[in-house]
Amino acid sequence: MHTNTKMTKNTKDARKSRQTYAVGALLVAAILGLSACGSEDASTTSVVEVSETGATKVSTVLDEPFAKPDLVLTDTEGKPYDLRKETKGKPTLIYFGYTNCPDVCPLTMNNIAVAKKEVSKKLPKSELANLRIVFVTTDPERDTPAELGKWLKGIDPEIVGLTGDFDKIQAGALELHISIAPPTKDENGKTVSEHGTQVIAFSPKTDAGYVLYDKSATVQDYEKDLPKLLKGAKP
Repeated sequence: MHTNTKMTKNTKDARKSRQTYAVGALLVAAILGLSACGSEDASTTSVVEVSETGATKVSTVLDEPFAKPDLVLTDTEGKPYDLRKETKGKPTLIYFGYTNCPDVCPLTMNNIAVAKKEVSKKLPKSELANLRIVFVTTDPERDTPAELGKWLKGIDPEIVGLTGDFDKIQAGALELHISIAPPTKDENGKTVSEHGTQVIAFSPKTDAGYVLYDKSATVQDYEKDLPKLLKGAKP
């Protein structure tokens, strides 16, 4: 699943290695579609500016930040986890995916985990202490608390893994304009979960989701941006 964005570049800024484009005539829409960790499709939201490093777009600063979903799910310890309450005033990254995903989900979570580890070498522990990385499953039937805990332990045991009622998870994702569909069987009988692959960063200042990362974001992209996200600043 990709985030597709139509835009016209300002030629005066074409020589800059990092460019920011205002919406208006420069940006029409971002597509936050639905995919089975590798295909493409459809649903839209408006944004204010797009940040690019070189020729590859990795982050989008939202014109109208997303309110944090009012979700109470179950964590890897089997305890209720109130997303708004537990992450209030804390820099938070949220991603919807599933543990049986063959590619995008583990890659995305590993990229964030490695970036966090690298940033921890440069910043005081106190600056990273409030960071919350939240993985919400799109396949709750198979992703039990125990399965989520086992999977995340191999990536970063501090990542918050959440599972629960599918309809509730789907509604929460849609509040962030991320589409997810009930898991289905493919032609080979394999269970597939179709879901958006964006990571959304929430500001500790406003508790609103203000930056969206495409699945192409690398360890280096997150490592570069994390110090700013920790303070609620634009990357």
